[in-house]
Amino acid sequence: MSSAELGPQRTGILPADGLRARLATGGRTAVALSGGVDSSVVAYLAFQALGHDATAVTLTGPAVPVRETEEARATASAIGIPLVTLVVDPLADASYTANPTNRCYFCRKGEAAAIQSWGAPREVASYLDGIHLDDLGDVRPGLRAMEEAGFRHPLAEGGWRKTDVRRYAREVGLPNWDRPSDACLASRVTHGNLISAPLLGQVQSAEECLLRRGFRRVRVRTDGRSARVEVGPGEVAHLLAEPIASAVRAELSALGFAFVELDPAGYRPRSGA
Repeated sequence: MSSAELGPQRTGILPADGLRARLATGGRTAVALSGGVDSSVVAYLAFQALGHDATAVTLTGPAVPVRETEEARATASAIGIPLVTLVVDPLADASYTANPTNRCYFCRKGEAAAIQSWGAPREVASYLDGIHLDDLGDVRPGLRAMEEAGFRHPLAEGGWRKTDVRRYAREVGLPNWDRPSDACLASRVTHGNLISAPLLGQVQSAEECLLRRGFRRVRVRTDGRSARVEVGPGEVAHLLAEPIASAVRAELSALGFAFVELDPAGYRPRSGA
């Protein structure tokens, strides 16, 4: 069922038992596991329904934060689901590196193709992602690419929203139930500015500096030269206080950013970022 057919509203929620029953009929299944709570819940349900006929597939590459890959490995281990790691390099696609507003379409198209290339010789019949109903209200070119490839959204099909996902993840003891949402590193780069491996590495290093200082929700957004630091609204006061503010500016300047702004408004969600 496509996102257009699902729509942003729900008339009721299918309980976890119902989702498991649906997944149990899917045959060999691959779950795109990012390390976030949404795809983790799908991986958990698929493994409960199918056992070792379900496999989690995690993608790595220059646009994927290292911490996200580590989180996916830890979560798959906690669930017990087999995990496969595939390397995907979206920088090989000039349509992606040009960073248009539909950049995510080209990235997800390549990722879906990589997962299906792995799955085809293994007779994988069903491909799943962690999209839920709240995601359908955003403009998500990447979602269109996944749907064109035939990926299903069991959470959205079951009427689940983000609050339902987090509640269930907590109930079943998933270690990342309250983990802040993340997105690929390219989402930090202003549309129209070229994406490169050095720039993505620069962004990742900057965000790691902040994470090491104890900030939980972090975005370092850039136009390719300057950096704007966003942290969770409840963390802004700590970011702006001295000596933290000067130390963060100095660390990010040392990474090569020409100007560093500490955003006093804090993190604001963008579409998928």
